[in-house]
Amino acid sequence: MIPLVSTLLGLGVFCIYWSFWPQQAKRPKSKVTAVDRLRSDLAVSGMRGLNVSTLALLCFGLALFVFLLGMALTQVAPVAFCFALLAGYTPVAVLRSRAQRRRHGRRELWPDAVDHIASAVRAGLALPEALAQLSVRGPEELRPAFAQFAHDYRTSGDFQTSLDDLKDRLADPVADRLVESLRLAREVGGTDLGRLLRTLSTFLRDDARTRAELEARQSWTVNAARLALVAPWLVLLMLATRGSSLEAYSSPTGVVILVIGGLVSFAAYRIMRRIGRLPTEVRVMA
Repeated sequence: MIPLVSTLLGLGVFCIYWSFWPQQAKRPKSKVTAVDRLRSDLAVSGMRGLNVSTLALLCFGLALFVFLLGMALTQVAPVAFCFALLAGYTPVAVLRSRAQRRRHGRRELWPDAVDHIASAVRAGLALPEALAQLSVRGPEELRPAFAQFAHDYRTSGDFQTSLDDLKDRLADPVADRLVESLRLAREVGGTDLGRLLRTLSTFLRDDARTRAELEARQSWTVNAARLALVAPWLVLLMLATRGSSLEAYSSPTGVVILVIGGLVSFAAYRIMRRIGRLPTEVRVMA
């Protein structure tokens, strides 16, 4: 009886002690999937009419075509399959390269766009009209998105929904911050919007200048990584012109060599890209 009472007393004291240290609830981490990144790249790339499903079909169709072509030319299934994998990834690589170029270009355009909005607000225009002015006086590449915003706002009169659609079309962290700042100013008012926009413009210009210098120094690392990835497969492609040289890859040992070579090339490329990668802004307000 005494051991039981002692145990209950000890548990009670421990519960009292534990109550003085409340645990904070863990927030679920929003995980960005590969599909989300593809959607963001599609939105930035400006390829209208192309979605994730269409891109997947395009990759599969190109991989199948290259596989059949490789089988007709080499009669070696493992080699044809390797080139089919490379061909199937090509549309994704082109998409990401185009999206990356447009992101870099937009980085130079956003300070001017923010300056236009600040000037319009300082001139007494309402926020919807200030944004709509960018479809005429803003940077050329950003005009279609803001022209669609102006059309949506004039059609529906719903400023909040039009801002959400604008964020989805731009798919840019800077646009997210700008839109949320304008949304907050619209809801609660205040006189600091002009100062906020000027500060944001200055910060964006400094960030663009710094990133341009770093990316210029980083370019040789990226090019070396791409050359290291492509060089072995170019050699294999040259060997494909001699049918007798590819017979070795029809054996199980040849298949293992191709698999190991592909994995090593991919791993080396990803490691080099990760080492030389610059930190990118995340869309936390999407």
